[in-house]
Amino acid sequence: MTRVVVIGNGMVGQRFLEKLVARGGEHEITVFCEEPRPAYDRVQLTSFFSGKTASDLNLADKGLLEKAGVTLRLNDQVLAIDPLEKVVRSARYKAVPYDKLVLATGSTPFVPQVDGRDRRDCFVYRTIEDLEVIAASAARSKVGVVIGGGLLGLEAAKALKDLGLETHVVEFASRLMALQLDDSAGRLLRKKIEALGAKVHLQKNTKGIVGGKKFRNRLVFADGTYLEADIVVFSAGIRPRDELARAAGLTVGERGGIRINSHCQTSNPDIYAVGECALWEGRIFGLVAPGYQMAEVAARHMAGEGQVHFLGADLSTKLKLMGVDVASIGDAHAVTPDALSYVYTDEVIYKKLVVSGDRKQLLGAILVGDASDYGTFQQMVLNAMPLPEHPEDLILPARSSSVKGLGVDLLPAAALVCSCNNVSKQAICDAVAAGCASLGALKKATRAATSCGGCSPLAKQILDAELKKHGHLVSNHLCEHFAHSRQELFHLVKINSIRTFEELVAKHGRGRGCDICKPAVASILASCWNEMILAPKHAPLQDTNDRFLANLQKDGSYSIVPRVPGGEITPEKLVVLGQVAKKHGLYTKITGAQRIDLFGARVEQLPLVWRELVDAGFESGHAYGKALRTVKSCVGSTWCRYGVQDSVSMAIRVENRYRGLRAPHKIKMAVSGCTRECAEAQGKDVGVIATEKGWNLYVCGNGGMKPRHADLLAKDLDDPTLIRYIDRFLMFYIRTGDRLQRTSTWLENLEGGIDYVRKVVCEDSLGIGAELEADMRKHVETYECEWKKAIETPAILERFRHFVNSDAPDPGIEFVTERGQAIPA
Repeated sequence: MTRVVVIGNGMVGQRFLEKLVARGGEHEITVFCEEPRPAYDRVQLTSFFSGKTASDLNLADKGLLEKAGVTLRLNDQVLAIDPLEKVVRSARYKAVPYDKLVLATGSTPFVPQVDGRDRRDCFVYRTIEDLEVIAASAARSKVGVVIGGGLLGLEAAKALKDLGLETHVVEFASRLMALQLDDSAGRLLRKKIEALGAKVHLQKNTKGIVGGKKFRNRLVFADGTYLEADIVVFSAGIRPRDELARAAGLTVGERGGIRINSHCQTSNPDIYAVGECALWEGRIFGLVAPGYQMAEVAARHMAGEGQVHFLGADLSTKLKLMGVDVASIGDAHAVTPDALSYVYTDEVIYKKLVVSGDRKQLLGAILVGDASDYGTFQQMVLNAMPLPEHPEDLILPARSSSVKGLGVDLLPAAALVCSCNNVSKQAICDAVAAGCASLGALKKATRAATSCGGCSPLAKQILDAELKKHGHLVSNHLCEHFAHSRQELFHLVKINSIRTFEELVAKHGRGRGCDICKPAVASILASCWNEMILAPKHAPLQDTNDRFLANLQKDGSYSIVPRVPGGEITPEKLVVLGQVAKKHGLYTKITGAQRIDLFGARVEQLPLVWRELVDAGFESGHAYGKALRTVKSCVGSTWCRYGVQDSVSMAIRVENRYRGLRAPHKIKMAVSGCTRECAEAQGKDVGVIATEKGWNLYVCGNGGMKPRHADLLAKDLDDPTLIRYIDRFLMFYIRTGDRLQRTSTWLENLEGGIDYVRKVVCEDSLGIGAELEADMRKHVETYECEWKKAIETPAILERFRHFVNSDAPDPGIEFVTERGQAIPA
């Protein structure tokens, strides 16, 4: 039984555990973690401000640790290592013996030695606890500044922006991301980031931080200028945590870092070091992928595999900084002797290739604004793949006689596709041969594209190519009754003016339909023709909620949600809601979307309640349908001292325009009157945020089970342009979305992503803008309240009874009183 102690349970320490446990053997493993929670994904730390929770970021498999008998000591800092006695001493336990020790202590944020750095509201950006205190401070702040314009600094700036703060970035160097980008790329990145609302201050040496006059802190620069902000975040690089190793007599570098050999052993062969604390050949690797490689080497060597070596790592990186795609590959600065550079820029994108003097090999690349070629260029560098006759064709707009890029078939089998998880092309090919037929299955089998996600497009290309070789076709058929996707069925219905399910199945399907295709076709028919969904020809297709124009609850009763456009309601209407609820004994609750929900209505009560609500001026809120639900709003410039536009009026206008619009899934919207974002528009399918110049339009956000921050589609729009773009966006989604696919998932699966949507919606690249707008106009002109139509149609009213042959109510629905209201018994 080998006693293994691991100091540090970050991403790399956790990967070491997984790799060691996977190799079997008799081990007694103890892990020390000074944080209060086990390993989590620091790469995705900024998503914490976009709705993800600490549990969403968790990487520790509790079942795996328990099965392997791993002892995890949280909130326990190691104080000393005794290499002679081979024990580790921690703050909470006197001594823990080891046979093998792994140092995965990571790094600490570098905080410049400036006076005032320890003032209140000055933070570092490293852990979830750091983010929690930053978020708490942001709630009482207006302006935030990040000291540091590198990778980590720009991620921290995005976090402050997501918190609704006016955001500044202060950088000592002459450009952003000085290690990864050249001057031209840095200039374009700055331009794009400033266009998104952040302010960049270059060549600024912060000498001290003092109390501010307008805001809580003032940064004083060496050139005599200053900048005031409430929050100051230090994110100016990292320093390896080598203090334990240094005190234990292990060899460390002159500038820090624990020296390791190619087996990741320190100067003591029983002690390993991995990740950002380790120094290999004079280099510290500040990315997670090299750390993962070290973790695997250390685990395999400890397990007895003597021939495994860490020989350095590719430091190429691709990420989205404040919504801007940025990538740096290989020798991006052309330091190789005789290297040549090709550059293409149009002030929207910047692409640079660094090639060998003989123009036969790609050495490096820089991409800003469009990083779609990252996977291809990285593989060309790593595998010394031959360049085409004209290397510039790789970054220039395609010539009519040339083929841009290289096919995945040219990649060697050993090509490393996912450096984070050490997945080769061959591993992906083997997984496909073993039965993987989707990207999700491939991720589960190989872990490719499960960390930073940068290799996802390339992995998908290889997957598709291998499936084709094996003679597989990935079916996108709706169900066994239709050999078509939802998108294809939509076009068949639209182009051929098909009005009923029976006509569609007769011409383009087979059989009698099922619970999958019937509601899907019902939604398509409603989107195309906007006819009453409970008309005799459509009623049998609807699911439970649509069938009764209300939401079925667990006790068999229904809830009723009347539309309250923009969340604005008169006192008279509030009184009506109270009177109706009291009269029919309904439970009332204010929803998170600024509506009032009435629970506990029996099926025969629904028309009675609707009639009273319709008479008072209410309409169906479509809470039961895959349609527009709500348009949430703040009070905007009408009341709020921060508001710059009338968000309530715009929210009402938007909700009244798109009410009743049927789609592949439910649609939620919001309008905020300023960038403080009280309506949470960036978590909606369509979000509108006021600026001093107009409106910013965000799309494809989601605040549900899998939160997703919305993407900026267009900025500073006037009212007519905003409405036109929303018209186009919604109709394009309705045409192309899959069954039960939210806009967030639709965008993530749409080739070209937000850039493609922007071209279609804003630039009308497909030439269908007028057609999409015409479809929306038709919807607006033909809208009818479904509740009103139902109570005016005797044939529809016949549906609203529990028993076919009796008017008696459902005897199984019973209530008890709690907190003054009726709830299910």
